[in-house]
Amino acid sequence: MLPLDFILFLQIIIFLFITPGTPRVVIVSYSMNYGVQNCVWTALGDITANFIQATLVIFVLGTFFFDNPSFLNFFKWIGVIYLLYLAYDVYKSSPKNINSKTIISKTFFSFFKDGFLVAGTSPKAWLFFPLIFPQFIDFNSNYIVQFLILITTYVVLDFISLIGYAMLAQKLIIWIKANPKTINTISASVLVIIALIIIVTQQY
Repeated sequence: MLPLDFILFLQIIIFLFITPGTPRVVIVSYSMNYGVQNCVWTALGDITANFIQATLVIFVLGTFFFDNPSFLNFFKWIGVIYLLYLAYDVYKSSPKNINSKTIISKTFFSFFKDGFLVAGTSPKAWLFFPLIFPQFIDFNSNYIVQFLILITTYVVLDFISLIGYAMLAQKLIIWIKANPKTINTISASVLVIIALIIIVTQQY
């Protein structure tokens, strides 16, 4: 049995995935600096955090965040601090030479951690899963199967879109070689702007 309004769910998440957001900014920057292969670990960290968030909302927390908005505020500030840290890290990193065989300094776990924390501390994600995700599940039927269909669809499409952004960024690598700090400066600036927008607009 398909979840309620499955096609509508697809339309919503596809729109979310093609819209540039924090995870996509990070993926683009990491693709430029470390290559697409390493972005796979960042994308895996992202979808792992999303899977945990969806599971907690459906099976554990329920309306907890609605009754305790202070926890959303906590995630908001943790996310803001981490975004500012990433902005600094992105700005200071050196763009990858496409002919270079030098081993990168970041570990696979570090890439995974960055993706996990960016998604895991995102207030938008903590609002999407409690507010929108459950609307497509009929809890009077076999909701576990419906949950698995929805979350599998979500993480697969999210992963594909993230890698798509990484591959698209690689197409610009020749231009980046001629402008080595431009993408880092732009990416860092966007991350700072996103952090400021979160501070100003997301009040709980």
